[in-house]
Amino acid sequence: MLRWALFLIIFLQFSCSGQKQPKINGVSLVASREEIVQEHITEVAQIFANHAAVMPFGFIRDTLSPEIIFDTDRQWYGETKRGAMQYIGLLHDNGIETMVKPHIWIWRGEFTGHLKMETEKEWQVLESSYEQFIITYAKMAQETGSELFCIGTELEQFVNHRPEYWNRLIKKIRTVYKGKLTYAANWDEFTRVPFWNQLDYIGIDAYFPLSEARTPTIAQLRAGWQKHKSKIQELSEWHGKPVLFTEWGYRSTDQTAWKPWLVDRHENAPNMNGQVNATQAIFDEFWDEPWFVGGYVWKWFVQHGQAGGAVDNRFTPQNKPAQEVIARVYKMYK
Repeated sequence: MLRWALFLIIFLQFSCSGQKQPKINGVSLVASREEIVQEHITEVAQIFANHAAVMPFGFIRDTLSPEIIFDTDRQWYGETKRGAMQYIGLLHDNGIETMVKPHIWIWRGEFTGHLKMETEKEWQVLESSYEQFIITYAKMAQETGSELFCIGTELEQFVNHRPEYWNRLIKKIRTVYKGKLTYAANWDEFTRVPFWNQLDYIGIDAYFPLSEARTPTIAQLRAGWQKHKSKIQELSEWHGKPVLFTEWGYRSTDQTAWKPWLVDRHENAPNMNGQVNATQAIFDEFWDEPWFVGGYVWKWFVQHGQAGGAVDNRFTPQNKPAQEVIARVYKMYK
């Protein structure tokens, strides 16, 4: 009953204001080899983004390996602690808030959701290694005044097999970081995450399948959202927690909303209309919902002038018609 009362109050405040309520209008800032400079942040500000996900990386040899290597001289600058701190400092100087979102990269790009150990000893090594990795960046998030911290990204097998470890880890993170916490669940994992009640936001990497059409219309896409949206809202109401899309985005290619998680490289001609329609549809479905706080578009390169463009068929909206859609909507909800 208390949960429903809370959501009713939020809904009435939202409905009666007559104005668009501010959202987390974010970009997922891709790490680069060098320091970022003011012009890189100016490009982010020009689409009215008010948040950026900063993503330091740790590396694992394969899905059976328990050792995480991170913050080394062999990594790109933006993937390290020093680089992340420099990014956050300049973003904050420009009034853009940040989410620290550490990622694991498994060699050859294997899916992190499959990371699973075979023995108890290996699990314990992984747990120790992951704790060192995540606490390092939780402390950094606190030191830099980052507004959000993501405790993990798409780690379904790790979460499912070691729930008590995650309960303990969240408590340890709370001792060193005082901001808001989330976890980035994959789109087909979010209903089974056991620790949402311990976090501030239900985080979802929102690559939901919506339509098999080559160039889906906004109406087709909104129809495709309905079965997913109802589950998202139900989970939000059950836990009394708002939803954050820790990643969302669509490729500028045919069938962009059929399997939106695909990152394969292909030479198919770009399809800008599909990306535009999918971008508009997600805004139409979620940005006015009182239980939804916003999200981070995937992905944004700091070298804006060299990113995206008319011949690019990948995720970034930069220098494409979808960028104009994002700027227009982000301005409305700033």
